[in-house]
Amino acid sequence: MTPAATGQVRKIIHIDMDAFFASVEQRDNPELRGRPVAVGGARARGVVAAASYEARVFGVRSAMASLTARRNCPDIIFVPARFEVYREISRQIRAILKEYTPLVEPPSLDEAYLDVTDNLTGLPTATETARQIRSRIHAETGLTASAGVSYNKFLAKLASDVHKPDGLHVITPEAGPAFVETLPVSRFHGVGPATATKMKRLGIHTGRDLRDRSQAFLDSHFGKAGRFYYWIARGIDERPVTPDRARKSIGAETTFNEDLFVFEAMRGALRPILDKVWRQCESAGIRGRTVTLKVKYADFRQITRRRSQATPIACRDALEATVLDLLSRLMPAAKGVRLLGVTVSGLDTGPQRADRQLSLQL
Repeated sequence: MTPAATGQVRKIIHIDMDAFFASVEQRDNPELRGRPVAVGGARARGVVAAASYEARVFGVRSAMASLTARRNCPDIIFVPARFEVYREISRQIRAILKEYTPLVEPPSLDEAYLDVTDNLTGLPTATETARQIRSRIHAETGLTASAGVSYNKFLAKLASDVHKPDGLHVITPEAGPAFVETLPVSRFHGVGPATATKMKRLGIHTGRDLRDRSQAFLDSHFGKAGRFYYWIARGIDERPVTPDRARKSIGAETTFNEDLFVFEAMRGALRPILDKVWRQCESAGIRGRTVTLKVKYADFRQITRRRSQATPIACRDALEATVLDLLSRLMPAAKGVRLLGVTVSGLDTGPQRADRQLSLQL
């Protein structure tokens, strides 16, 4: 039975590594320390994967075009991403977290939720637990992490952003509703730019505005998400911390330096993308039944083409054949293609993984 079901107040920590990819590069290369760094491609159509805090001062952010980053910060230093290094450090950090609780949910390489309502170390408070975890991470990796402590996941994530970098913030059950009501809805985790814009059109600018709308109103405008928005506006979030959350898809994409117009050029460009997707499928030991091809044209119009089958895709050649058939149906291209992506979904984790997940639920 969950703490929420028994009426027990949960103790949730959100650990968020500070500028993770960029901080790793600065740690490993002393010449980059104290300087504006962007992880990603410096080419014309490159994208920033992560930015150091020195670069963020100039408005450089992840997912920003490299050209824009260069305009904002002429002295920025681009370094190529080393994802295998980041994954290894992430595994190291996760091992530290699991010494405190088995309930660790990592949504991405640089963050994790922990439920320490019952922790393995006997520490009396979640605040002390978070403080000790941050100290361990710094001592063992040389990196800093910020932490948020609260009684649910929504508020813990908001709290971890309050004193970044290298900070700790606590939102108590008494303070939760008031903290939410003063916050702009654009700061809410789960409210993306498009939803925030829609909310503002409806006169919803802050948590207080959101709280003042009825659930029926929110349901009518936001569908299934309306119920979630209704409750988080009141500081309530019953989502559990779920370890080993099942992955829903595996994908990769590439933006090209020059637009592609002919099938042969696109087939060649797809090979490394297919290699990456299949390598991830192999390393995770999973297969998928649905293949999606993503195409973005020079005018930024984007389309997807999808095909599902009854049995999982057995090998890389079968994946490539499906993708190329989907692509051939879009030929000849009316416009140049600036991006191609491939995603495998409808994942089949096999009997061993299914049994392990069932035992966790029990």
